[in-house]
Amino acid sequence: MTDPAAARELQRIAETAARAPAGRLRTAFRSRPAVQTKRDFHDPVTEHDRAAEETVRAVLARYAPTSVVVGEEGGTQGGGLPGGEDGGQDGEVRWYVDPIDGTANFAAGLPFFCTSVAAVVAGEVVAGAVYDPVRDDLFSAGPDGATCNGAPLRSAGAAEDRTAVLVTGFPNARELRRGGTGSLHRFGRLVESFATVRRPGSAALSLAHVAGGWADAAYGVSVNAWDVAAALLLVRRAGGVYLPLGGE
Repeated sequence: MTDPAAARELQRIAETAARAPAGRLRTAFRSRPAVQTKRDFHDPVTEHDRAAEETVRAVLARYAPTSVVVGEEGGTQGGGLPGGEDGGQDGEVRWYVDPIDGTANFAAGLPFFCTSVAAVVAGEVVAGAVYDPVRDDLFSAGPDGATCNGAPLRSAGAAEDRTAVLVTGFPNARELRRGGTGSLHRFGRLVESFATVRRPGSAALSLAHVAGGWADAAYGVSVNAWDVAAALLLVRRAGGVYLPLGGE
């Protein structure tokens, strides 16, 4: 278990790193940046994703130079490599970075995206920050709880599904290709079961809103550690519950 004082320092670093690219992202927002694709045309990337990740990496290199950094754009770099996916060597800090979670929104000019930074030690997420540069909201989680701009967060959760707001990214194109009509059936059940279902387009920011009590639940599949590591800690520290699907 990470010492609380050490976890608070990692939390401070995560906050600093998550806010670092904000000026560039705000300037570039709604500038219609050139978009490239990675796996397919549903998986966009811009020059600002790469530049933002480099900015985050520079902050982490300054304040935690022996750490491993796992970024969506740059992969795994630094520290005592090679290391395991669960946090590397004993006591080693492994950072999970998504420079723009919600790139499609960012590129299109939709104001729902964020930068996410999480610190993992020995397989445990001990600190994290999610920063929304449009609203200037800094969500932060550590040993003392979860906050938004310094104010404590408390997840809400409706008494029953039929009065609840669900946020999700399901089904995406990959899930539809894999599950076919079964995926559509599952989505239909969600729409029928919950009062409102929304697909905002950023897993980290959606979960941060669950932590804040502004949505009641989130449902996600096919996400990566850099997408949700910080935000899941937010939900847990805000009193929410994470239930893995299929025993994952």
